[in-house]
Amino acid sequence: MPVVVTDIKRADPEAARALAQYGVATVHEAQGRTGLMHQRLRPIWRGPAISGTAVTCTLPPGDNWMIHVAVEQCQPGDILVAATLSQAHSGYFGDLLGTILMARGVRGLIIDAGCRDVDDLEKMGFPVWSRSVHAHGTVKETLGDVNIPVSCGDTIVTPGDVIVADNDGVVVVPRLNAGTVAAASAARVAKEEASRARYVAGELGLDVNNMRPKLAALGLTYVTQGDWESSQ
Repeated sequence: MPVVVTDIKRADPEAARALAQYGVATVHEAQGRTGLMHQRLRPIWRGPAISGTAVTCTLPPGDNWMIHVAVEQCQPGDILVAATLSQAHSGYFGDLLGTILMARGVRGLIIDAGCRDVDDLEKMGFPVWSRSVHAHGTVKETLGDVNIPVSCGDTIVTPGDVIVADNDGVVVVPRLNAGTVAAASAARVAKEEASRARYVAGELGLDVNNMRPKLAALGLTYVTQGDWESSQ
């Protein structure tokens, strides 16, 4: 039976907000290279990184009814995650739904299907990561679910998890791990800044990251061109 879960537990809002500043690549690395959605989910326009807590819904083929149902469950700071029940490319989402979500303080949409009205959505400043861009319309006839675990971009999203999205893609942070991952992301950024300063000063990655001993242990040798030609 189709359901709408109305009282989901959300990740800590401060941790959810903080994760946007680190970006998808850093968050993905900081949590052990997990949670990354499939690369088919791309931003419909280039914009800033966002993060927020997930409200989820499932969508039958060619039917966007459950997006309208899910909107009611969205709170400020949420990101709507829409998963289709089978592969679909119709334009499930456009500027009118974007207007509704913006009015509720929703930070963006992740949809494993099509989106349309991309120029209008960019002018509005409402970010969307979608599987495709397609003008094909949808109907409102078939029920799905709201706020149950879904597979979006080949990654499981549980309602209340943190979504981080930017021009590199989308990553999911489990609700109870948000604070830990935020701290690990901050530490990773600090380490990268220290390395960047050394690179700017002219040092090589081989030395900053102490790669030479391992390369030597694996048998990498340096020879002159003359020695290499004579050995052929």
